[in-house]
Amino acid sequence: MNSVEDKPHNYEVPGRLPVNHWALSGEWIIKRVSVVLNKPTGKIVYRFHARDMHAVLGTISPGSSVSFRLLIDGSAPGEDHGIDVDANGYGIIREQRLYQLIRQRGPVTDREVEIQFLDPGVEGFSFTFG
Repeated sequence: MNSVEDKPHNYEVPGRLPVNHWALSGEWIIKRVSVVLNKPTGKIVYRFHARDMHAVLGTISPGSSVSFRLLIDGSAPGEDHGIDVDANGYGIIREQRLYQLIRQRGPVTDREVEIQFLDPGVEGFSFTFG
């Protein structure tokens, strides 16, 4: 991904991501240790191979919240949702911490997760897998 550090830049997700790669869509600011959504309706797309997916996320303004919707391979996660996401894929970021996004019940295969942020001001730091 070509990035512009410390300045707002509009990103687009490529047609197909290789496993263990991610991309941004929308207007983001890439910082040294994080990415910040500058305008609403941005997303992060990640292609992975693991049972669990977690992310360290937060908001840039203390006391604020950011709503999001998560899709796995284009659909709501259903029973594969993590504790911080409901079966329809909705969740809220209220503080900086580790969020459990996916806890797959079936076989582990290559999956693509799309996290659609409905509000600006989310800050993403890292993803972890189990």
